[in-house]
Amino acid sequence: MKICIDARMIYASGIGRYIQNLIPYFLEQYDVTLLGNKKELNTFFPSKKIKIIEITTKIYSIQEQFRLAQKVPKCDLFWSPHYNIPLLPIKAKKKMVTIHDVYHLAFYNTLSTSQKMYAKLLINQAVKRSDIILTVSNFSKKEILKYTHTHKQMHVVYNAIDKSLVTNQSFTKENYILYVGNVKPHKNLVRALKAFEETRYKNFTFKIVGQKNNFITKDTEVEQLAKKLGNRVEFTGYVKDSELVELYKKAKLFLFPTLYEGFGIPPLEAQACGTPVICSNIASLPEVGADSVLYCDPYDIEDITRKINLLIGDPILQQELINKGYENLKRFSWENSAKQIINIIEDNR
Repeated sequence: MKICIDARMIYASGIGRYIQNLIPYFLEQYDVTLLGNKKELNTFFPSKKIKIIEITTKIYSIQEQFRLAQKVPKCDLFWSPHYNIPLLPIKAKKKMVTIHDVYHLAFYNTLSTSQKMYAKLLINQAVKRSDIILTVSNFSKKEILKYTHTHKQMHVVYNAIDKSLVTNQSFTKENYILYVGNVKPHKNLVRALKAFEETRYKNFTFKIVGQKNNFITKDTEVEQLAKKLGNRVEFTGYVKDSELVELYKKAKLFLFPTLYEGFGIPPLEAQACGTPVICSNIASLPEVGADSVLYCDPYDIEDITRKINLLIGDPILQQELINKGYENLKRFSWENSAKQIINIIEDNR
């Protein structure tokens, strides 16, 4: 069976992890062609078995629609790991899409006019035109059904983390709180920084991991708060995976205060590195975290502050959450996720 996968987002945060970890299982099972930057893809998948078609057109652009129509080869299945599916005819017998969340529809009023038009069109067309629809949590499934009003079958296949991250060793913790991700408005870093400012632990640093220049935010409030807090806030910039693991391991706690999340891989990565997690009590996070994290109300700055103070000041609670985190990770496996997707493909041949 010939499968073509759009792998242009190989370096995107959540979707990049998704692509990186699932593709190897498909290489074992199918004749795979990848679309994307050849140099980037060869770094991840050096095998000579892989066919790569160079396509570096910007995501969400009009040009990508024409380029996909030109470049997608004749195949049995085309898989888009994001909702930006081809709208023009392609040479694939069937199409599969993964819709991780519908943030752009849930937070519709925060978008520009062009973003609104594009998101509404693409997400609805992704559902309408795809033969197989995957999503990553029951929360996301409900949201997709709510905003697209589709009656099509939707398959929930959880994300996971790289097994090599998991360690049962204890590490000397340092006085910092860690956040990993973008500074999009729904990531809620404004409230997180305000809560951090109010904690009783003034000797702690708040480390924000990601490519600062590429952070996507509608205002400068995060930047202003960071300047106000001075050297208590550190933007690390892009870090290699090995450096990220060290940051996870040494953090006193991991904070994930998001207002909307289709799944949320970073809290699981923190748990794999033996770090206790505080995260929001909304969206998919209770589904993913179960009883292994300390939950906060992401809209309540005082509650975020209270939970930070509680966790930093209670070593017994820290260890309890670390132990529960390791147990929680057993529910998630890229191998199992790949097997589920392959079974879905086989059932829909």
